[in-house]
Amino acid sequence: MDIQTAREMLAIWIAAEKAVSTGQEYRIGTRRLTRANLREIGERIRYWQTELAKLEGKGRNRVRQVIIRDI
Repeated sequence: MDIQTAREMLAIWIAAEKAVSTGQEYRIGTRRLTRANLREIGERIRYWQTELAKLEGKGRNRVRQVIIRDI
């Protein structure tokens, strides 16, 4: 996986969240159409944000240098 693909997938899932948030369900007479689950979309957004952060080197594992000074 590369950074560009992760960015594209994140953008797709963000667009899906926008589309679903404008209307979860439609009714036409006795027929009903339900869109995707907003919770699942949110999970996928968090997944792609995490993957993108890993690819960009912004993961949780960070090395810090500590200098002990005697004052």
